[in-house]
This record gives sequence, structure tokens and C-alpha cells, in this order.
Amino acid sequence: MKFTRYFEAMRARPDRSFIRVEWIERVVSHPAKRLVQHDGRIRCWAEIAEMDGRYLRVILLPDGLTVHNAFFDRSFKP
Repeated sequence: MKFTRYFEAMRARPDRSFIRVEWIERVVSHPAKRLVQHDGRIRCWAEIAEMDGRYLRVILLPDGLTVHNAFFDRSFKP
């Protein structure tokens, strides 16, 4: 799995540093929802049971392999 510099910088923040790579991999491989944005980036969401069922959103670059962002999406409704 590849990561952008932006993702690496965001992951250093205390509110995102606990997001595990295995959770990101789970979201990408088994999304509950997947949406391609107009710029080609791909949004994926999946429930993370270990986080009380909260949904993790992962943003991939258009290559579908490089993680650009990951965060728990409070507004996502399955």
C-alpha cells in the first residue's frame, strides 16, 4: 500500500494517528460503499467494529492504490 505525503502529514495528527493500516486495507478491499469523484479520486467507506462501528472513509488517488486520506466520517449513513 502506498501513501501520499499529505496522508503521512495527516496521520501525524493526534486525532488520526491511531488509524491502523489494517483498517485502511480492510476498507479498500471490502468497502460498504465506493464512489468515484469527478476528479477521479475514489472514496471508500467501511465499518470498523473495533471503533464501536464507526465508519472509516479512505480516499484513494485515481490509480486505486495510493491512499491520500483516511478519517472517521461522522456524517456517513450506510
